[in-house]
Amino acid sequence: MRNISICIPAYKRPENIDRLLSSIQRQTFKDYEIVITDDSGDNSLNDVLEKYQALPINYFRNEKPLGTPANWNHGISLAKGEWIKIMHDDDWFVDDDCLGFFAEATSLNKKFIVSRYFNVFESGKKEMPSFPQRARSNILKEPMLLLARNVVGPPSVTLIHHTIKERYDTFMKWRVDIDYYIRLLLQEKEFYLIDKPLVNVGISETQVTNSCIDKPEVELPEGLLLLHKYGIGHLRNIRVYDAWWRILRNVHVRSEADLKQQTPYKTWPEGMVMMARNQSKLPVSLLRFGPFSKTAMALSYLSNRKHIKD
Repeated sequence: MRNISICIPAYKRPENIDRLLSSIQRQTFKDYEIVITDDSGDNSLNDVLEKYQALPINYFRNEKPLGTPANWNHGISLAKGEWIKIMHDDDWFVDDDCLGFFAEATSLNKKFIVSRYFNVFESGKKEMPSFPQRARSNILKEPMLLLARNVVGPPSVTLIHHTIKERYDTFMKWRVDIDYYIRLLLQEKEFYLIDKPLVNVGISETQVTNSCIDKPEVELPEGLLLLHKYGIGHLRNIRVYDAWWRILRNVHVRSEADLKQQTPYKTWPEGMVMMARNQSKLPVSLLRFGPFSKTAMALSYLSNRKHIKD
């Protein structure tokens, strides 16, 4: 058994696959396999794969495109390594020792491992998102805080032991990684953070983020699915309540009818309906003003607590 399975869900973009495979080829740690599950539907990756015949690549072309995240799960299902390392095709390792740092962390008796990372923009700008010391203990106590801010990052920064059987929810595409991390944290009640950026995360205009963020047709159905999975009780934490307050504000929900417009056959918890009603009493221009919105959110939280029950 290989130590690490690097699972690459691919979709065209041969230049990105080339960059990723080149970064893998340079790794000093060599006990890995590469599993590529290709959703391209054509031969667009052939020339790139030809360049890397020396690498231990297991290539699978999907007969029909699976889409994300089903293609992520497909790659995981084909992996034979003890550890699963998802790498999206627009991400790549920072330097030659990164996979070795991941491998070293596997000796620490944690099944969920995360590294710091860089966001790399098409303009060339590069930044490292913060991971405050208190964030680790906060999300262990209340994993739903990831809804307020995903401090973990994208799946490419994770390393998961093969005995973890959780998979990405194929009914989601926007909150899919957060939902997965919540389940892992509830199950493992622990994770290890490698406090060093090991992965470059490519940021581009074509990413799913740009087609999902603040879109009610995406945010509301996926948000309601999270509520059905984990209950509304997490909103007793005011920071989780604030995350939901901002979601409703940003997608312009002002009533129960607005909630149901995107989920016509579903029932929203009373606490969420009351939150929408509280926002409907306030001018939109003031809701967009940070200090006012925070104060209004706090008052809504206090008046709404009796409705926040599973």
